[in-house]
Amino acid sequence: MKKVLLAAFITLSIVSCKNNNKAEQSSIANNTEVNISNERIVSLNGAISEILVDLGQRNQIVGIDITSSYPADLAKKATQLEHVNKINIEGLLALKPTIVYVLKKDLNENLEKQLTDAGITLIVIEQDYSVDGAKKLIEEVATPLQIKDYDKLYTKIDQDISQVKPLETKPKVLFIYARGAANLFVAGADTPIQSIIELAGGENAAKGFSDFKPLTPEALLNSNPDYILLFDTGLQSMGGVDGVLSIEGITKTNAGKNKKIITMDGLLLTGFTPRIGEAVTILNQKISE
Repeated sequence: MKKVLLAAFITLSIVSCKNNNKAEQSSIANNTEVNISNERIVSLNGAISEILVDLGQRNQIVGIDITSSYPADLAKKATQLEHVNKINIEGLLALKPTIVYVLKKDLNENLEKQLTDAGITLIVIEQDYSVDGAKKLIEEVATPLQIKDYDKLYTKIDQDISQVKPLETKPKVLFIYARGAANLFVAGADTPIQSIIELAGGENAAKGFSDFKPLTPEALLNSNPDYILLFDTGLQSMGGVDGVLSIEGITKTNAGKNKKIITMDGLLLTGFTPRIGEAVTILNQKISE
């Protein structure tokens, strides 16, 4: 139960992570020839929503879940629903969708039954947090809409990934999920965070467990990270860098001593969307400084 609640908190925290880089806010779809579908689309995942926009389907999206924070103006054009775990089915059906996208990990039996009983096409996708997984996600979003021209999205990923610079040594990076000083967790194996750290040339400092677990001073000392990584919102919840440095045990680590605190937009960092290459490149640069 704790893991389910934590996953929900992390997903919700991504919502308010916004990237202010105007270049990133531009849709990749501007450079991609696509077929505009006649579907009325509801997307219940931020990564899927981003891909739909990149595929030229912005005007077909009638509803999005609360994690769909990119592009930033998407919520102005589509009705924003709650997180999929708290979805109001009446509100969703009122949008008269013809197709609903959702990740398998987020779908419960009740929601599945309600949507299928209503005659709505339900696209359930199992996401793999890797470069190939990001490409597969694009394909699985595009295929039901009979969109075949998405090679430029693949090219963008490959070009961005090619900018990653090899590092002489793998710096140890510890991701801390923070919702204020009283709610601190670290990411272990089998998480999108570990995947992104490794793609960027680093090493996950958290060892010996999967998923997330509460942060302890002992764990900090044992992992002794070179860098601390947080979502932008996580840093904000801590009151800034000084708040992070006040965590018990932080100042005894290499990261704390050298004030190596990194923050990134949540969806960019963990979404594994067509911006995966950008995310990896940015993190690669930050852990090489």
